[in-house]
Amino acid sequence: MNRPPETIGPRLDELAAERSEEEAILFINGPTWSWAELQAQVRANAAGLQAMGIVRGELVLSWLPNGPLAVLNLLALNLIGAVYVPVNPAYRGGVLEHVIASSGARRMIAHGTLSKRLAQVNTAALETLVIQGPERPELPGITLIDASALAGDPAEFRAPDPAVRPWDLQMVIYTSGTTGPSKGVLSSYRHAWRSAMEFRNVGSGDRNLAMMPMFHVGGVYGVLWALHHGGSVVVVNSFRAADFWSLIRRYQVTTTGLLGSMAELLMATPPAPDDCDHTLRSVLIAPFGPAALAFAERFGVNVFTEFNMTELSVPMFAGPNPSAVGTCGVAREGVELRLVDEHDVEVPDGDVGELMLRTTEPWEISHGYLNAPDATARAWRNGWFHTGDLFRRDAAGYYYFVDRAKDALRRRGENISSFEVESAIRAYPGVVDVAVVGVPDDAQAEDEVLAAIVPASGVVIDPIALIEFLRERLAHFMVPRYLRMLPDLPRTHTSKVEKHRIRAEGVTANCWDREAAGLRLKREQLEART
Repeated sequence: MNRPPETIGPRLDELAAERSEEEAILFINGPTWSWAELQAQVRANAAGLQAMGIVRGELVLSWLPNGPLAVLNLLALNLIGAVYVPVNPAYRGGVLEHVIASSGARRMIAHGTLSKRLAQVNTAALETLVIQGPERPELPGITLIDASALAGDPAEFRAPDPAVRPWDLQMVIYTSGTTGPSKGVLSSYRHAWRSAMEFRNVGSGDRNLAMMPMFHVGGVYGVLWALHHGGSVVVVNSFRAADFWSLIRRYQVTTTGLLGSMAELLMATPPAPDDCDHTLRSVLIAPFGPAALAFAERFGVNVFTEFNMTELSVPMFAGPNPSAVGTCGVAREGVELRLVDEHDVEVPDGDVGELMLRTTEPWEISHGYLNAPDATARAWRNGWFHTGDLFRRDAAGYYYFVDRAKDALRRRGENISSFEVESAIRAYPGVVDVAVVGVPDDAQAEDEVLAAIVPASGVVIDPIALIEFLRERLAHFMVPRYLRMLPDLPRTHTSKVEKHRIRAEGVTANCWDREAAGLRLKREQLEART
């Protein structure tokens, strides 16, 4: 099979030779590099890494906000065959300590402002800290080096021998750990290459707006997409609805990715005469709710959707403008998907099951978790990767996300999707956010449903009115018994809701109890008809 290069060095060489003067990476309020300039910058950074003694296969922590150095760390570490291990800039305390210890890394490249947090944690095997900025924290036993040392002589870069191979480890991305400590996902070059190539809504003439952080797989793929497709990328720190269209027009962006909530924020802006006056041609939106098709119509773009995880390589994809609202797409070529019960037995179309999968070619998805053999074995049992996500599939082959397996509830013998209950509650006026969990029922061996709700500023939600709203939209057994109003939901550093914390707190004193208020919902009794 004739493939384009899957590793960084050969692909960068190709683009620097064939498209030397074309723009490759543009940074907001920063430099713009052509492919030739990017190659020179990456080689200089790689030479600096080699001069520090960083060797092939070594895991190096990168603790930086989005910017030139974060991108160079990814590409230069890979150029010498070392392993990129990004750290969330929001991390501190125990979660930071866990990532440092579990990685076993001896070196870290960090922003100076962040580096001061290291004085408060056990730095495990860390020996060298390369600091960007003037800060110099007191860190006994750790050698401090200024980041200017990374700017080596590109002529002194030594290509690894033997060359980096597609199945070598490219990076370790830590998941957010909503139910336990973060796990380091092992990702090979082929895994990352396949993931980038499966975004089939883009091509070599496209310019991507990358808004996800470089510690997240979405941020990394935003850069690698440009490399593997031969397009270009505009790197920003974060999404802001107020800036979105000005960035699209200023940088002539043709494609980007949006979370469903981002699309809703953009749709909430007042309509304007220039809504379709822009360069954007395609948008990937996930999850694919009603706002996605409305976005396509209002702004004159094609919309696509997909399902992916850090461990996977876009096993589902759909578009342009799929009519199946709520879908995650259909199975892509080269991947086998199954929806199974708790015994890994496949369930029929229409039934809910956990998604497990495998690819026809090796190394196209994660090959495990760093220093976590038990977690790896659980995920890969029976020769299939188990996602922990519940889906259903329709007769046309479209897949629909139902819930995280650990977030599914069972009440009075009925299975409940927290995702579906949350969707209904979000439709109630004045609800900003919601998380639904199961809490123990003292009288039953199953769950009662608790909804933790964040009202809009200044809004007081009437519990009885909300229940009456929900009983028209949900099965009786799905309507929450307990309502708890919160100013915010607890979240991980990657903004995922920490449902385990809400679940652990259980029924608190400030919970409103539907049954205590005299609202008991019963199944509607229907007579059989002949």
